[in-house]
Amino acid sequence: MATRYYSFVVALHLTLMNILFGMVVGAAAPASRGPIEASDKDLIQVALNLEFLETEFFLNGALGRGLDSIEPEMAAGGPPPTGASKANLDHTTYRIIEEFGYQEIGHLRAIVTTVGGFARPQIDLSRQNFANIFDQAVGYKLTPPFDPYSNAVNYLLASYVIPYVGLVGYVGTIPNLVNCTSRSLVAGLLGVESGQDAVIRTLLYERADQIVVPYKMTVAEFTDRISALRNRLGMRGNKDEGLRVPPRLGAENRTDSNILSANANSLSYSRTPPEILRIVYGTGSENKPGGFFPNGGNGAVAKRFLAAL
Repeated sequence: MATRYYSFVVALHLTLMNILFGMVVGAAAPASRGPIEASDKDLIQVALNLEFLETEFFLNGALGRGLDSIEPEMAAGGPPPTGASKANLDHTTYRIIEEFGYQEIGHLRAIVTTVGGFARPQIDLSRQNFANIFDQAVGYKLTPPFDPYSNAVNYLLASYVIPYVGLVGYVGTIPNLVNCTSRSLVAGLLGVESGQDAVIRTLLYERADQIVVPYKMTVAEFTDRISALRNRLGMRGNKDEGLRVPPRLGAENRTDSNILSANANSLSYSRTPPEILRIVYGTGSENKPGGFFPNGGNGAVAKRFLAAL
């Protein structure tokens, strides 16, 4: 009975949040709702923005230094990220995040050498930006502000915010690619992004019932709120789920665990470039920059939407 009551309360809260969010952004509905016309290069370069974001977040979180200290030419003269910091991680989490950071450098190189690149966009990895995202997710101002760098649990929750967006973006990109080389590249990128997301979600699932001090919310509850936020920002229905779901949404309707977020046939969800930009901008509009990209993303697709502002 307690479990059913909790599920009802969570569902009611998320429904109300969706209604309120729709009232706020409804007047600025996104311009693009269907497929967009773009070359393989342009589609893949949407993801290059996210690869820069992940590179800087993981390298700085583990090492306290970013791309400029390891492969500066990959930044192509773009500005360094603002607010990035070394996180207070336990040894296992440190080794995982360090590896992720190095993997992301490889992703940058693979994209640039295959389809070409651009200068690193301005990226905001500040505590304030993450605090704003988590406030938006829970629906009120957290006190003290959420700090992604203070401990391993907070950093993993902050990590939960990022790679999954790239994963579903790659799933949505592959069917629209024409060239075999492009499809092979994105398939390879998707494989590792999926692995990263699975590791992050597994580490969080092990801590699902742990209270995130001092907020009196569990790890699982935070993932529910973050996923719901991304669904609201993406504006295309449910394509994102937390670590626990009602059994009707679990694998074959038989489990409430949700270590891998997937649809009714356990296939990955997909998102379009406009959806991705709405989420990483944190504005619900591909035309309005903000969030991780205060000046917007680079590349033809992102610039096209910014020009329509």
